Amino acid sequence: MVAEGDLIWEADAARRSAANLTAFLAWLAERGRPFEGYDDLWQWSVDDLEGFWAAIWDYFELISEGEREAVMTAEPMPRTRWFTGTRLNYAEHVLRHEFSGDPDRVMLRHSSELREMASMSWAETGAAVRRLATRLRAMGIGKGDRVVAYMPNLPETVIAMLATTAIGAVWSSAAPEFGAQTVIDRFSQIEPKLIFACNGYRYGGKDYDRIGDLAQIVAALPTAGHLVMFDYLPGAGTEVPFAGETLGWEDMLAGADVAPEAFAYERVASDHPLWVLFSSGTTGLPKPIVHGHHGIVLEHYKSAAFHFELKKGDALFFYSTTGWMVWNTLMWAPMMNGEAVLYDGHPAYPDARLLWQIADAAGATVLGVNPTFLQIVRNQGIVPKDELRFERLDSVMLVGSPATPEVFAWVLEAVKANAWPTSQSGGTEFCSGILAGSPLLPARAGEIQARGLGTDAQAFDEAGNPVIGEVGELVIRKPMPSMPLFFWGDADFARYTSSYFEDFPGVWAHGDRVRFTDHGGALVLGRSDATLNRFGVRIGSAEIYRTVETIDGIADSLIICVEDGAGGYYMPLFVELAEGVALDEAMVGEIRRRLRSERSPRHVPDEIVAAPAIPHTLTGKKMEVPVRKMFLGAPMEQVAGKGATKNPEALEWFAARAAGWAG
Repeated sequence: MVAEGDLIWEADAARRSAANLTAFLAWLAERGRPFEGYDDLWQWSVDDLEGFWAAIWDYFELISEGEREAVMTAEPMPRTRWFTGTRLNYAEHVLRHEFSGDPDRVMLRHSSELREMASMSWAETGAAVRRLATRLRAMGIGKGDRVVAYMPNLPETVIAMLATTAIGAVWSSAAPEFGAQTVIDRFSQIEPKLIFACNGYRYGGKDYDRIGDLAQIVAALPTAGHLVMFDYLPGAGTEVPFAGETLGWEDMLAGADVAPEAFAYERVASDHPLWVLFSSGTTGLPKPIVHGHHGIVLEHYKSAAFHFELKKGDALFFYSTTGWMVWNTLMWAPMMNGEAVLYDGHPAYPDARLLWQIADAAGATVLGVNPTFLQIVRNQGIVPKDELRFERLDSVMLVGSPATPEVFAWVLEAVKANAWPTSQSGGTEFCSGILAGSPLLPARAGEIQARGLGTDAQAFDEAGNPVIGEVGELVIRKPMPSMPLFFWGDADFARYTSSYFEDFPGVWAHGDRVRFTDHGGALVLGRSDATLNRFGVRIGSAEIYRTVETIDGIADSLIICVEDGAGGYYMPLFVELAEGVALDEAMVGEIRRRLRSERSPRHVPDEIVAAPAIPHTLTGKKMEVPVRKMFLGAPMEQVAGKGATKNPEALEWFAARAAGWAG
């Protein structure tokens, strides 16, 4: 029986010697900066942020123009800017290895429920990006224009993203499983000029025609003058009412190839937007998080090389949709001259062998999966190593939610005995990791190995003091290059500041509960706020309320998501009903249908419960965090005072309900 903190894996001498970080340490030592292993290097990386990030820039030989003014400016978070005076382009770095070897070697391996496993070479991908980027320019799309996609996880979407960012336009994507209003809530904030969209997709063996939702979406985006339709789902509609120009995907790629020497990437300043990712909160519309080319390139090289151990020729396979930041990190592999593996479809259809079969067939060296998914695999009695060889698999990354000690041990027992099992934790806000791993460190059951390089992560108690061995709030005390430049439309940083800097002024509060160990490891214990973690993807309660509270008969609602103690989650929705209304099967079905169609399958709760009333603060705010804490075992008197509650009797009902669930 494995226990939390048990040592379960260490790299052998050959693997340590060949590690990317070993080469970086030698490179630093040659330049007069010797360090004794990971911990010593991490301390320098946060003590001397300028020295560390300048070393990352130089070591990876970033392609840029202009004269460097400052590695980092003196402004505090969130106004810090990096490598001012220089200009670079993200897509240029992803595609820089097109001719670093045989151009016909594989860059993208891909499959879906509609496509068998296939591949695209570096030459094919690069040529498609240049053709599409040139066509976008000819259509008047250029630097700073927003381009959005309602597309699956396919090579076409990767090509569209790289072409968009290659010309300095700003990218944003949403998965086609998202309902119309969820997409409108996102894209309407950034006023796109062009939309890429598919007509449907297949998931779990079922076909989903999205033409109806797409019609609603484009009608709500009046700034869009161009719609590019990708005919993906056979038999689905292809005609969408649209006032602007409608083109087919094939039309956009028609014409002669554009020679590499005839194509110019738009190199941009360090404050220029790269893409907009969305993270939902408990109130208001989803936060439109803007990242820059410089910060993402720096952070992604660091993470790909030193925390994921990706090398030339390696293959990275993460199960993801285009609505999750993990999709954006799949380009870590090409940045390291390797391969990205894409899959669009249900991860466990027809059964939970599927992702393992894809990983084996694609020759994945790094496999990223959610611990909740591994619970499904275990429950189905599947032992992947008994059926597959995993000849190239080096590591299994447990991402998206906390992993139990048993899951760590299961990876070694059931997948591959010498695979590096590592859990890492980050966020949409950084499009990267905060707590990370390294093959130079031992792996312990249930623990994340270390803080990420250049990341001054700490656990703060309520007074704002760092603590070790105690549960605290995960904070970051110093700037990181991939922190958001700003939120779109938030010119005075008001929403940005209120989202992350209110609890501890001048310090980023991430919203996770964490405990650091004496030996430098970390255990993430779930969200400290009311944001919902659904199968590894964070969604906002506000999205659910905007649908549920428009249903006739529902007066109020509250949703929480709590860890179940076995690596999974329990997400109940509590509804306060109008007088004379009962929560019958018809209403439950309507709630589930509306959430699935207007939002996404992830927004559908595990249980819908009628509550006599929803507790609110004296200022009218739903008491999501206190209710969640009670379901995690905290007594009512510790999480909320009756004097601060508008309707104390409602809180008492939830306290009794929480005690029954915990019991």
